[in-house]
Amino acid sequence: MVFKKMAGVLCMSTVLAGGFLANDVSAANVDKLVGVCADCHGKNGASTESDIPIIGGYSSEFLVTNLKAYKSKDRDCPGTKYRSGSKKGTKTDMCQIVKDMSPADIKDVANYFSQQKFVRAKQKFDPVLAKKGKELHDDLCEKCHTEGGTVADDDVGMPAGQWIPYLRQAMEEFKSGKRPIAKKMKVKLDEVDKAGLEALVNYYGSIR
Repeated sequence: MVFKKMAGVLCMSTVLAGGFLANDVSAANVDKLVGVCADCHGKNGASTESDIPIIGGYSSEFLVTNLKAYKSKDRDCPGTKYRSGSKKGTKTDMCQIVKDMSPADIKDVANYFSQQKFVRAKQKFDPVLAKKGKELHDDLCEKCHTEGGTVADDDVGMPAGQWIPYLRQAMEEFKSGKRPIAKKMKVKLDEVDKAGLEALVNYYGSIR
């Protein structure tokens, strides 16, 4: 009887220890993946590079959707270089970053960055264009990008406070079809000419 009780205790201890170990391994893996992201997107996703988007504070759903699009190559993966870390200066792209990430990895990374603060870029902008951009936003974009594009829970990204050079790139990718776009957004974006796009990115980039 004593032996059976001891065996039961040992068995339970092993199960619990295994659970703690699994959690430790999972946490370590997330830390590693987040560290790779930070080498370009900055600490907690607060990018200081004008061609690299700020991702800290985006919704988990939005981040998962985009990471999956990179993994399936439904979204274009332009080449770039690591901006910091041990691989600083070496070439990479988002398809390379996500290719070995499992669905669980993608979810964990998205959850991590969704819990961070969105730190808006401090940058120069054209106030005249920004005013025109606000009018375009209110007319065409506000329905989905509410409150001037500042709400993460819209699950469509937050253009407000994003880097202007990156916003230009994103708009070009939407226009060219290199980046997946919702039908209703395409209809709206087709109404905007090059000058209008420049006004929009200045408006979003003006928001602090």
